[in-house]
Amino acid sequence: MNEAAAAIDAPASILSVNNIEVVYDDVILVLRGVSLEVPAGRVVTLLGPNGAGKSTTLKAISGLLATEDGEVTRGSITFMGENIANRPPEDIVRRGIFQVMEGRRLIEDMTVIENLRLGAYTRRDGERAIRRDIDMVFGYFPRLAERTGLAGYLSGGEQQMLAIGRAIMARPKMILLDEPSMGLSPMLVKEVFEIIEQLCRDLSVTILLVEQNARMALKVASYGYVMESGKIVLDGSRDDLVNNEDVKEFYLGGEKERKSFKNLKSYKRRKRWL
Repeated sequence: MNEAAAAIDAPASILSVNNIEVVYDDVILVLRGVSLEVPAGRVVTLLGPNGAGKSTTLKAISGLLATEDGEVTRGSITFMGENIANRPPEDIVRRGIFQVMEGRRLIEDMTVIENLRLGAYTRRDGERAIRRDIDMVFGYFPRLAERTGLAGYLSGGEQQMLAIGRAIMARPKMILLDEPSMGLSPMLVKEVFEIIEQLCRDLSVTILLVEQNARMALKVASYGYVMESGKIVLDGSRDDLVNNEDVKEFYLGGEKERKSFKNLKSYKRRKRWL
């Protein structure tokens, strides 16, 4: 496919992060000129090591920086044509973005149903619609329907399912997923990622996925960005990244084989949607 045809077939971006800088406590520069595009109805992944700035990028989008004395000091974040940088998180949720944070962040002394209802707190479409969506969540996660007790007694995998289910209850246009595989067994990781792919397909939900398990993330994403030291150092389609020798060496090899993009003198960035 030539570049002109690719441009015609490229899906419209629902989210554009444009050259943003993020500062904590008025002095600590964490993100430096980060730009990325997320097309509607796709899964896009943001890869990188711990401390690269991936979670900070999600918090900049969802408005949660303010809770940690952080702010976007330069650049813009455009969602469905409107700049949402530094808007309150409740406003961003109402606009259709819901973040599933690292570590799940459930209310452990509330039941499964109560946690799901919490996800619907911004909705105004009535009890019948909310109950219907709870049943929909149970359709995706049948084991949650069997758990009637407190969320704190769920297994790690069940808590991750509940956190994603709570996001679905907000009827979002876009879900930000932060490290959904953390602490899960390989079997549960496979199950959760299959459901992520299914949600994108069935509900036309756009997903920006932060994940250290690059191999699994690239199975469900159509495009990916690699971040190190607060900057995007590489991006490309799934096939581009899977076949990139540096990505293979740094992120798809064993733990002992992984290196850092920081040691590269140059790298090639790609901007095509395939």
